[in-house]
Parts: sequence; structure tokens; C-alpha cells
Amino acid sequence: MKLSLLAITSLATASSAFFTTPSPSTSSTKLFISSWGAKGPPSRWKEPEANPAEKISAYLKEPEPIAARSNLDGSVLVSGWVNTRDRTDQTVFDFLNHEDSAFAFDKIIAFTNDSKFAKKRLISRSARYSGLMDKLDFIQAESEGALPTLAQLEGVKSWVVNAQDDLSVLGKVATLVKESAVENVSILLSGAQSVTDSADATEALSAFQSLGDGKQYTIVAVGAISEEPEGKMPYAIEDFGSEEGVLPSNATYSRDESLRLVTECLGLVSGSNKALVFSEISNVNATEFKLVKGLREGGYTRPQEIDHMLTKGAKGYEKACEDYKTRVPEKTPHDEWLAEKQKELDESAAERKARVKAEYEEKKTKEIEDIAREWAKREYFRKSMSGDMPYSEEEYIKSVWERALFEGDLKYRMLRGMDTDERKELADFKKKQEKKKATMLERAKASLQEMLDEDEDSDDDE
Repeated sequence: MKLSLLAITSLATASSAFFTTPSPSTSSTKLFISSWGAKGPPSRWKEPEANPAEKISAYLKEPEPIAARSNLDGSVLVSGWVNTRDRTDQTVFDFLNHEDSAFAFDKIIAFTNDSKFAKKRLISRSARYSGLMDKLDFIQAESEGALPTLAQLEGVKSWVVNAQDDLSVLGKVATLVKESAVENVSILLSGAQSVTDSADATEALSAFQSLGDGKQYTIVAVGAISEEPEGKMPYAIEDFGSEEGVLPSNATYSRDESLRLVTECLGLVSGSNKALVFSEISNVNATEFKLVKGLREGGYTRPQEIDHMLTKGAKGYEKACEDYKTRVPEKTPHDEWLAEKQKELDESAAERKARVKAEYEEKKTKEIEDIAREWAKREYFRKSMSGDMPYSEEEYIKSVWERALFEGDLKYRMLRGMDTDERKELADFKKKQEKKKATMLERAKASLQEMLDEDEDSDDDE
């Protein structure tokens, strides 16, 4: 089993600090102790334990590396996408090729109805820059909508399947995995709100119970596909085939978010041999809503967030809240008096809070600038390889620094699961830049005209 950071942008290493104080004399030590009594200092000065139900950060630990499957290399086949003119479907391929992921595939195969059409859709500028084109290969189905044959699966180690809303595809995929050399399969079942009987789901899953040693599967079931951006909505997880896993008839789910789930679960050990139903949660008081929001605000990356929801989830958080109630007695009037005194102390700590906030902003700015500098260096290398570059690396970085900061801020937010819309934001950025250039040009013209007028006045005086 190998460990992967899975796009962890920063990981603080805990260290132990030891403090020593001068040894007081025996008499002073006795006096110091006797002033408090044998039981030590007053309990009211101890930092009270935070209630995780009121402060979720008290429950969440520092993000840690998570376990990835050990066989995420070789060839991965992607089937069921790039068959429509409505969109390119490149997102799922980008997730499998992402530089910060656990995947180490040397070949990503697009299995489609029409290979020529798929090549036109996937061969793009972003595919060239990300290195996706170097890994892409294409296989055409024997008939429209068909699954790959055993011969077409030869040499494939992992398989990502878009089953759409066809429950019967699950059994067919299980048979192909069982008879082939495929070791990992991750299946996206969209439109799962149409599965109204949990018995139907259980029957469809039965084929996966006898895959054999060395075979791992993951099934991600979601509602009707929507075009909401990735990471916009928190989610709940239930077992597919259970009564709780039956979705309401109006259930929807983001397309990009579903692609994130089906690819991340392919790589996570915690997603192995599981069939899961993901549903969007809009109730801000729901446990899952609070937990997912807390994970994202706590600096967890998407793989860390999904792994936490799979391994601990809402049940782990609810148990921590119940344990707190058992461990910490209810407040008494004396506790309320202490809380009031603590509030007075907290108000005097406003400067400390301001300092912590400033340190956070400084750290955020540094991370964004580091990402921006790496982006600018890659752009400089790419352009210098395509022809003459009149600038040095540092001169070029200065010339594109505003664009680099935009790219750095965008990636910083994407890594933390924040709402992003890359195309719209880039278009807005370019509009602002054009407006800024136009304003600067007008100012330059006005300044030049002012200088010319002054010269004319000086000539007239002479």
C-alpha cells in the first residue's frame, strides 16, 4: 500500500517544545503551592474544552496524508464519454491526469463510439499544456453504445465507466472485469433517482461479490445530472442498495462533482469495494452540511475531504458530539459566571485575533504567489521553446505577473474545493485587463497632449 499526498498543498509537521524555568527555593515553592491549596490552580483558569456541535474545528484534526491504492499505474480505459456534441467531456480525463493526484497512468484510453470525433473533441490547447495528449489513446466501440470486448480490455489495469442511468450495465461490467486483467473499476451511475426499489440495486450489485482476489470496484450513484459547478453543494453518503440509499424523484447532482467523485474513489483505499449513493444537501442545519463545509474551511483538499466522509462521515461527527456531552457536564450558574469572565478576557484578546487573521492572510498570499510564479515559469519555458524570447525569465514573469496572480488565486481556491468558474473568471479578468489598458492609453494620450500644448505656449512666448 502506498501513501499519496493527493494534491495536499501544505502539511505542517508537528514538533514538541520543552520549556524550563529556574528552580525556586524550597520555601518559596511551598508558599507558591499553599496559596492555591493542594489541588493546584483554580479550575476557572483552565481553557474550557470546545463543544464540537458548536465549533466543528474542535472535532477536525490537522489534514494528514491519505492512503491510495497501490496499482494506479499502467493503462486506464475511460468509456461512456465523448459521444456528444454538447460538451467535450475532457474533465474526467483531466482528473485522471492531474499532476497532484495519486494516479501514475502512462496511457489514458478513450473508448468511444467514434474515434475520429473523440480526437477532435479532446485534442485541445489545455490537453497539450497539461501533458494529456502525450498519454491519450483511442479505441472505437464495435457498435454504438457497446461496452469494450475482452480483446479491447487487454492490457488495461483500471477502468472508469459511465453507465448513465442503465442499471443493467453494472452486471455486464462485473462480468468483463472478472474475465479480464482489469484490477480497478469505478462506475458512475447517474439518474439513480429512477431506482425506486432497493432490491433492484441489491440484485445489480450481486455480480460484484465474486470478482475474485486482486479486483476492486467502486460504484458512485447520483441523481439527475445538473450543470452546477464542482464543490458548490455539500453532500450525504449512503449505501447503494439500502433503504436509506433510495433517492427522491427530484434528486439532482452536479456533472463535474460526479466526475470528481468517480475518479477520486478510483484512487482511494477507502473507496475500494463500495457502492455509494451521493445526494446534495441544502439544509444548512444538516450534519453533513456542517461537516463538509468545515472540512473545506479547515484546509482539507478534495481527496482528503472525500476520504474523511467515507471513513468517518456524519456518524463519526455525531459520535464525537455525544461523547462530549457524556464527558463534559451541563453548565451550572457558576459555569455561566466563569463564561462571562472568559468573555471579558476574550474581548481583551481582539489584538491577538487580528494578528492571527493577518498571519493567515500572509500565508494565503505567499501560497498564491508561489503558485503564480510556477505558472509564469511554465509559460516562459513553453514560449521560449516555440521561438525567440526577447526577455529573461524574471523580466517575463514581471510582464505577466497580474495574469499569474489570477491563475494562482484560481488554483488555490480549486484545491480547497471553493466555488470556481474558470471560463467565466478568465473572461472577466481579460475584460478588466482590456479596460485597464484602454484607461492607461487614454491617460498617456492626455499627458502627451498636455506636454505638446506646453511646448506650443513656450514657442509663442519666444
